[in-house]
Amino acid sequence: MLKYQRIIADLIQEMERGFLTEGSKLPSIRELKNRYMCSRETVLKALNELKYQHRIFSVPKSGFYVLSASNHRAAEKTTMIDFAAATPSESMFPYTDFQHCLNQAIEIQQSGLFSYGMTVNGLPSLIHEVKKMLVQYQVFSKDEKIVITTGTQQALYILTQILFPNEGDTILIEQPTYHLFNRLVETTGVKCIGIKRDANGIDLNRLETIFATNHIKFFYTIPRFHNPLGTSYSKKEKLAILALAKKYNVYIVEDDYLADFEQDQKADPLFAYDLYDHVIYLKSFSKIIFPGLRIGVVVLPDNILSNFLALKRVIDYDTSLITQGALELYLKSRMFTSHSTLLAKRYAKKAMLLHLEFERQVKECSISIDYKRPISLDTKLHFTLPQNINLTELIQQLNAENVLLRSINENYLSNSYKENIIKIDVRNTNKSLIPTGIQTIFQVLDQMV
Repeated sequence: MLKYQRIIADLIQEMERGFLTEGSKLPSIRELKNRYMCSRETVLKALNELKYQHRIFSVPKSGFYVLSASNHRAAEKTTMIDFAAATPSESMFPYTDFQHCLNQAIEIQQSGLFSYGMTVNGLPSLIHEVKKMLVQYQVFSKDEKIVITTGTQQALYILTQILFPNEGDTILIEQPTYHLFNRLVETTGVKCIGIKRDANGIDLNRLETIFATNHIKFFYTIPRFHNPLGTSYSKKEKLAILALAKKYNVYIVEDDYLADFEQDQKADPLFAYDLYDHVIYLKSFSKIIFPGLRIGVVVLPDNILSNFLALKRVIDYDTSLITQGALELYLKSRMFTSHSTLLAKRYAKKAMLLHLEFERQVKECSISIDYKRPISLDTKLHFTLPQNINLTELIQQLNAENVLLRSINENYLSNSYKENIIKIDVRNTNKSLIPTGIQTIFQVLDQMV
């Protein structure tokens, strides 16, 4: 890779990971020249190429700045094989269809735009549609137990703040897990502890010990298509977790954010096996419709519902009425079913290709790599490397080979031990490039050894 290409690749990676955000200023030409020990002409060549890709723009006598992602489609032009992004490309989102629903919702819901606090639980007609949708996941609930929130992050915040019937004061979190939930509990100062989860699941004996010796309020878990591991619990594991939760009066918060992509018709959520009303079920639409939709669904036990709604009413008059109305129309028209089915098929093909190619390369690799095929194939997988492999160096070398990878350090609590794990996510990857990207990873690993 030529030096100007290295500069381009590094700056793109910083944009992809959010270190360089929309409108932020790039390092000066002099800083880049010193960083890469190259000429001014080399730096300008790289910056002009990024301008051509519509990733940056220049301001005379000021410098270069990051352009809004909404104003370009540079990601489609780059030669990088992106195994780092967890969000699908813009072309995968149903912009036109949902726009029609939004326009109709504005007309239908106009009378409700001039009042506050009328639908703290959520728009009743949307709840009715959500109830029918949840049945497809084997989640059966009454309308009054379903609450619409401004994203699942709001639901998680409320759950961490309210008093539970078991009077627990500690939250148990799988490690690693959804990075924003880790940050949520740390930022708000909620008492929490972690339990290790890996390709083999969690240690059930350890789980029982934690339940028995701590005042656990709830256990936050992502049973299927775990973020970031990509693994799923078996039915046997789900039943064992539920049995322990009942024994020690612990609630379970089940984040089922990718339920729509399940290919196994017999794979039911924890909620489906819960006989004691101790599972709180969360569902998101961000990976199917738009990340900016900010609509979450939570199904609550009767004895938590009133506390939950009381706090929601204080911090949020209503979740956006127009957005709720648009989602209702999107569900009612079966556009959601059609779109999610299409996405599920595409992702299933990518997931199969990812795991097959990875398994083929693992067999030929001279390094001891800890990898296990999950029960249900996800578009992401993880593998554990020996401790003598420097992940930062590996990621940098792969970046130089036009392959974007990321570690999962952000998915741990700050005080948790971090495994030497790499995650690969092909959701935003051209299917034809998956084998090449996987092969490049193993080639670089062999070179490092």
